[in-house]
Amino acid sequence: MKKGLLFLILFLSGLLVYSGNNTGGSHEEEPFNAGHMIVDHIVDSHEWHIATIGEKHITIPLPIILYDQGKFYLFSSTRFHEGDGTYQGFKVESERNGNRGKIVKVIPGTTETDHSVGKPLDLSITKNVAGIFVSFAVVLLIFSSIARSYRKQGVGVPKGIQSLLEPLILFIRDDIAKPSLGKNYEKFMPFLLTLFFFIFFTNLIGLVPFFPGGANVTGNIGVTLVLALFTFFMTALSGNKGYWQHIFNAPGVPWWLKIPIPLFPVIEIVGVFVKPFVLMIRLFANITAGHIIVMGFISLIFIFAQLGAGLAYGISVLSVLFAIFISLLELLVAFIQAYVFTLLSALYFGMATEEHEHVEEEH
Repeated sequence: MKKGLLFLILFLSGLLVYSGNNTGGSHEEEPFNAGHMIVDHIVDSHEWHIATIGEKHITIPLPIILYDQGKFYLFSSTRFHEGDGTYQGFKVESERNGNRGKIVKVIPGTTETDHSVGKPLDLSITKNVAGIFVSFAVVLLIFSSIARSYRKQGVGVPKGIQSLLEPLILFIRDDIAKPSLGKNYEKFMPFLLTLFFFIFFTNLIGLVPFFPGGANVTGNIGVTLVLALFTFFMTALSGNKGYWQHIFNAPGVPWWLKIPIPLFPVIEIVGVFVKPFVLMIRLFANITAGHIIVMGFISLIFIFAQLGAGLAYGISVLSVLFAIFISLLELLVAFIQAYVFTLLSALYFGMATEEHEHVEEEH
């Protein structure tokens, strides 16, 4: 118990140090801006920040891949830290506007952004993309090991990490897939398992305050959009005749809700697109909110430090305690959000594959 408490304190102390480093060092000429620090922490970037020692930032450069005017450009993100910050006519926008952190074109011979042309197609490996690769590698390694164990010993007493994750696998099968999908559950089990454990491990890795953790992957709306699209297309492609009939011509609905204005079908069609939209927003908002709250409490230390060192030391105790509390809640949220996303996906699949023959016979 004491070792676990010590580990927790060290872990969250690392979070505090990491968060302080993400402010980019001390800038005496500029007052601390909590909003800018929080946004810089949760947004994507073209390099992976490890630590700051004095005025030196230790980062891992990531590859820049651009396509512009029929030509590909491939180089390291360190090129943007050399000279005047531009390379081959491109730069990372530093102005705090809608393009901050994105790669834009510059006016030839200057460092000014060229607003007369569009941005290049950015295919770069960013921090969040690298975080996806890390999560994918973790899931692949863990479940390859579990699969080998099953092949060797068959159905027996689980050992090692297999004993840790087998209850979760059975939970998804018995409490999510079977009740939601009935006899069709086996068809969707591979997707549901992949979905749950990818989101779960990605959320957990995102809470680790040091490399290779800390990437805000599921707090990126682009990532949650792709996950929601997977669910949307699988639901649409799996939908049977009864599913589509209940959308376009639902039995038992009064004719005046269908003709001359197809009110009920319009509502059903809107619902088809609202469901994945809700999946996308729920995961994105909950994960991002957790990061913002933790960073908000830590920001209080730097805000009060501008008023006096004594105030900073006094508020730091409360800030760290609240940050610890929210971080523990985020461990729970990491599981809950993976569970909710998987459960709702299973329910959508169940509605798409449910047989409606008995309903049609009644009408």
